[in-house]
Amino acid sequence: MKILVTGHQGYIGSLLVPLLTGIGHQVRGLDSNLYESSLFGSAPPPVPSLRKDIRETTLEDVSGCDAVIHLAGLSNDPLGDLDPQLTLAINYLASARLAELSKQAGVRRFLFASSCSVYGASGSEFLNELSPINPVTPYAHSKYLAEQHLAGMADTDFCPTSLRFATAHGFSPRIRFDLVVNNLAAWAYTTGRVYIKSDGTPWRPFVHVDDICRAFAAVLEAPTDAVHKQVFNVGETGENYQIRHVAEEVRQAVPGCRVEYAPDGGPDKRCYRVSCERIFSALPSFRPQWTVRESIRDLLHWYAALGLKADEFEGSKYSRIAHLKELIRTGQLDRTLRWV
Repeated sequence: MKILVTGHQGYIGSLLVPLLTGIGHQVRGLDSNLYESSLFGSAPPPVPSLRKDIRETTLEDVSGCDAVIHLAGLSNDPLGDLDPQLTLAINYLASARLAELSKQAGVRRFLFASSCSVYGASGSEFLNELSPINPVTPYAHSKYLAEQHLAGMADTDFCPTSLRFATAHGFSPRIRFDLVVNNLAAWAYTTGRVYIKSDGTPWRPFVHVDDICRAFAAVLEAPTDAVHKQVFNVGETGENYQIRHVAEEVRQAVPGCRVEYAPDGGPDKRCYRVSCERIFSALPSFRPQWTVRESIRDLLHWYAALGLKADEFEGSKYSRIAHLKELIRTGQLDRTLRWV
């Protein structure tokens, strides 16, 4: 297939593109390169690409593609809270416009990176794709609006699929230290303590970034009927943990490490557990290969190999919200997150 991957230089995209090219797809990228300086290790192999904001895509950008994998957007709750209207414009309106352009250009498959955060404040009961959603942040709300728009566009010639990813973790050349597993492992490696900024009680589902990439590949290769107008939770049902359980896994992986809670850390209203059985039924060839425990040990290996220091992971280079604020402060981005 000829595939356009938006956000191809991000945390997921920098692993997804090599996977897709390795199995024979022709890939080109589209990315505004907000995180071009956030490289952790070696850069992924380049592919033909456009340096462009997702809000400025044109019909020409998607013409000739068989599929679009849409990763680009503001990628977490803190970014979404920076400017809720901007989050709506990027994550929902620009996504809807991209999908409409794709359909007009004859693109047959459109894969959207959504999030299990749409479940929001949902307690400890297991949720599936038919469970009520309860988004509590602009980020989560924007993802759900985009899902709904895509579903309304589906017809015999246009096959949209929304993948609600569990909380991502694992090594990537565009590492993110604002993801809980990556963050707690980095705290432990660099300081000897696992520092938790909440009370540790919220539930979260987890999925390794490699398995996210494999899920996209599986959807691309699936029969249309199996994925048409579908929403899938992506993760492993057994990989739902309270944050304090993740902290304990990290503590056990780092000798002499201790767990500490921030003095002002209270309960997080974002609390949800999800079932991922639907995607396993629809795509029998797909099953996540990583656990949180395995990922922690792999992350510690990479932190040692690349000499991670505490001031690096707590600084602006690898935290999405801190990085964008620094680019704005230094006049490289304007308040709408466009390059000056």
